[in-house]
Amino acid sequence: MPRLSISEVTTYSWSFQSDVRTFARYGVPAMGIWRQKLADYGEEKGAELLAETGMDVSTVYFAGGFTGHDGRSFQEAVDDAEQAIETASLLQAECLTIYTGARAGHTKSHAQRLMQMAFEQLLPVAEVNDVVLALEPMHPRAGTDWTFMTDLEATLRYVESMGSHYFKMAIDTYHWGRSRKFYSLIRQLVPQLAVVFLGDASGSPDEEQNRCLLGDGSISLERMVTALLENGYDGCFDVRLTGEELESLTYSQIIEHSCRFYEDLIAAVKVD
Repeated sequence: MPRLSISEVTTYSWSFQSDVRTFARYGVPAMGIWRQKLADYGEEKGAELLAETGMDVSTVYFAGGFTGHDGRSFQEAVDDAEQAIETASLLQAECLTIYTGARAGHTKSHAQRLMQMAFEQLLPVAEVNDVVLALEPMHPRAGTDWTFMTDLEATLRYVESMGSHYFKMAIDTYHWGRSRKFYSLIRQLVPQLAVVFLGDASGSPDEEQNRCLLGDGSISLERMVTALLENGYDGCFDVRLTGEELESLTYSQIIEHSCRFYEDLIAAVKVD
């Protein structure tokens, strides 16, 4: 059965320790780890705290930027991703979320070559550490600063072409909740999915990624989750919520609402 997870991005200003203990208090079985928060707390201490509370890790967020858009060299980005793989292994995370980086002035073919070169170095490391790399595509109106992989089907075909159990996809309902392509590809998508991020919004995807409480937006989360479960998805649903619409709420209110919404959502989904 799929499990609820909450991303540390959702509780942006809380510390790693506050996230772990509060999520556990609400009965959340898994969480999406933000590398910066974990580094501030200490990786070894963090692994011990997770074990102490029985908290699973749905994904480690994030690695990538192989195109140099953030000022790092290609090899610096790859070296950082290798460190992230080792962190994910230490935490026994189900996957490491990967973003390619923006095109950054490169031709599309060169950006793709940089991506391929990076994964040729990283996949052997992932295999040795038993960590799944989860490549996330993003909507072209919302994710061009993060990744040049902004086509759902193209990303799926690329992942399939790699032919590795350690190379899969991550998808976010915020980006693909209004996409007909999602439903037409669902049977092929599910076997390639390492994690699904749950996000909702009242407007279409944009650079601000202004999200709202689950169920308060215009994304049909019940339809999306039903389609995923009917086609065999059994991974985590990681709640990822940020934006101005949420600023009037406390993080505890967001967590409580997310837990209640998820419980009701799963109860409403009928899967044979």
